[in-house]
Amino acid sequence: MASEETIWRRCGTCKKPIAFASGYYACSVSTCNRRGTSFVFCSVGCWDGHLPVMRHRDDAGAVEATAPTAAEWVRQQEEAKEPRVSAADQPNARAPRRVTIATPSARDEAPPRARLHGGAAGPRDVLVVVSKLKLYIRATANMNTSDDVVEELSDRLRDLCDAAVDEARAAGRKTVMARDFKRT
Repeated sequence: MASEETIWRRCGTCKKPIAFASGYYACSVSTCNRRGTSFVFCSVGCWDGHLPVMRHRDDAGAVEATAPTAAEWVRQQEEAKEPRVSAADQPNARAPRRVTIATPSARDEAPPRARLHGGAAGPRDVLVVVSKLKLYIRATANMNTSDDVVEELSDRLRDLCDAAVDEARAAGRKTVMARDFKRT
């Protein structure tokens, strides 16, 4: 039986001790090699035993490696204990700043309809789910829906979105929110 002074780590499957400076196997998948998990195995059979539990894809493999010596292990542990200085703790560190976007100049900004409604910059796609629209009208009014309704509704949605984009831009945001769709 190995003494605690000669044990580096234990096998992730069978829990047998892995001695310092001895061979072991590691999983080639990155999620098994993170600081919190970092699985090691005493044999390929033990590595193979963890595959069903971890649900790896077919590209997983057992990587042969050598454990550190006791002195190397102590040095690694000391380095891990040293506090890392974050950018906020630096004496010359600047606080994060909020950057707002500028409203485009008049020459850069095209009218919304030319910009998004079939112009070179934007597609003229249908913006609604036609089957859901027809189902809604059928369920609420027991009426049919003409095909030209979809294009008109998409145009109105584009107008609403253009106005909401302008509201968000005026507020200095790059995210369109529900409050940008004002009811008029």
